[in-house]
Amino acid sequence: MATRYGITIPFDGVTLAQHRDWFATLADLGYSDVWSAEVDGTDGFTPLALAAAWEPRLGLGLAVAPVFTRGPGLLAMTIAALSEVAGQRLTIGLGASSQPVVERWNGIAYERPYARTRDVLRFVRRALDGEKIDEAFDTFAVHGFKLARPVVDRPRILLGALRPAMLRLAGAEADGAVLNWLSAEDVVTCRREVGMEKFIAARLFVVPTADTELARTVGRRMISSYLTVNAYAEFHRWLGRADVLAPMWAAWKEGDRKRANEVIPDAVVDDLIIHGSFDECRAHIGRYVAAGVAAPTIAIVPIGADLADAVRGLAPR
Repeated sequence: MATRYGITIPFDGVTLAQHRDWFATLADLGYSDVWSAEVDGTDGFTPLALAAAWEPRLGLGLAVAPVFTRGPGLLAMTIAALSEVAGQRLTIGLGASSQPVVERWNGIAYERPYARTRDVLRFVRRALDGEKIDEAFDTFAVHGFKLARPVVDRPRILLGALRPAMLRLAGAEADGAVLNWLSAEDVVTCRREVGMEKFIAARLFVVPTADTELARTVGRRMISSYLTVNAYAEFHRWLGRADVLAPMWAAWKEGDRKRANEVIPDAVVDDLIIHGSFDECRAHIGRYVAAGVAAPTIAIVPIGADLADAVRGLAPR
């Protein structure tokens, strides 16, 4: 399977309108894909629609569209609309997201995330294939829905997956999995659950600076912000980091954010955050590819390096 070398959009500090020139630059530099996310910045679909229209050389991915924050029919329509523009360039990741995003920010109960993800995946695949759906799923019911604008070629559908049950679901019913916040060595553990033949994408956080202390300081803040969320905490317990991350979780629970950052070991930061010179960063990315990631997608944290320099310096060789 050929490796897709992607980058996360939109870039911080760059308006969506300004991305047109960036998309051309990315394609010229050899990036194969642009991948969006959907947390608290732009929605996941708008940046990809712009990239699809402005730069036909780029593949497009979304990691991930939360399965709670849009109704199933609207989600299917949105994917179908983007498919009209992007065709087979498109890969869609579906995922449960997290309690803060779904419940605290969107006012939607974060209940039975595995079942909801499974049901939305099944519905979306069938809807995109043109089926009329009248069915009560375990977590919602849809009556008489059929896309009025059929999808000619259904895009690749992945699942954002963190633990065995969701990883196995990705292998059994999706086209593969989207991984996040893991080391290159952890990829092997996850692939055992997904299946060796399935497509694996992973978002990789890159702090492109040779200033190790600066990179680790930034990395610690990122780790304590993410890995204290229950879904990610449970993921890393499953991966075997319960003991090394227990002091961080304890300090965070006590409200001591400074201490939570201080007690994260250097080795954990170095495993989860790619940093160093451009050559060192590309070599680290290569370890993820060697472990089975078909679509490594870098997320540049431009601290210690200009964004334009980092994009060029990290481009595939």
